[in-house]
Amino acid sequence: MQYAAHEAFIAPARHRPQIWRLILGIVLAAIVYVAVMVAIIAGAIWIANGPALMTEMSDWLVSDRLAQAPLEREITDVVTARTPTDMLIVLSTFAGMALGAMAAARVMHGRGLATLTGPFAPMLRHMGLAIVIAAPILAVTAILPPVLSTVENLDLPLWASFAPLALLMILIQTGAEELFFRGYLQQQLAARFRSPIVWMVLPSLLFGLGHLNPDQYGPQAWLIVGVTALVGLLAADLTARTGTLGAAWGLHFANNVAAILFVSMDGPMSGLALRVVPAANLPPDLLTTLLIRDTIVLVAIWAAIRFALRPRPQPT
Repeated sequence: MQYAAHEAFIAPARHRPQIWRLILGIVLAAIVYVAVMVAIIAGAIWIANGPALMTEMSDWLVSDRLAQAPLEREITDVVTARTPTDMLIVLSTFAGMALGAMAAARVMHGRGLATLTGPFAPMLRHMGLAIVIAAPILAVTAILPPVLSTVENLDLPLWASFAPLALLMILIQTGAEELFFRGYLQQQLAARFRSPIVWMVLPSLLFGLGHLNPDQYGPQAWLIVGVTALVGLLAADLTARTGTLGAAWGLHFANNVAAILFVSMDGPMSGLALRVVPAANLPPDLLTTLLIRDTIVLVAIWAAIRFALRPRPQPT
């Protein structure tokens, strides 16, 4: 595949392409991400439970300590994100990933946000087009066989009241992942290595591994990693094809809105879903079938976006 636009996209990364800078940049990005995540979760817990939590902690410290520590229980409740508020908190922590990518680019490579995203105007245009293409396809395929048996998770008025802020948080979450994986990581690897196997596949594998959750998905956990890594490859291709993060971000955003806001698996990370699929009633072979169907749908969406963004012949 030819990626003419990618050359302009990675040009700023060529000024300081050393691998040691990339490694230190990843470390710096991780530190910033974790620091912001801890600050947001700790702040949310303190705002909600501050004085009462301190009293409970004092009582626990002078007890036999057989029960779970109150602070540990509060953190577990937040990060499992089974309520709308907790899910919003978890999504907001991805701001740390965005800040980490920007800090790594600035400190280790001397470049700013615009060099990570590509030109803003084309990026927004590509993003809008990707959402317009992806959203109706995702909506239609949701009613195709196999149709899942779902139950209500949130009543409609409550769900609607959270939806605007949820959309903003999903925008931040997906944007942060694109900024780090398809922006910083893809650019810096491409500036050092010519082979797409390195700058497309490696970030996509890391992206997939970030979604490994054997406790929730059991034997299908690695299949989910594979599907997620494929999504990363599709996003990497769209980024290289267009020279901006817009198309990849739009595809990612539309997919996550469907999976987070509308129908989700019950359990962790289901707090904002209108309806959920009872995991206990979902046979493993059906989950595999669903993942295959969703993969085919995402590849079709990628192809449609790629076709819509193909270079137009110039009039003579």
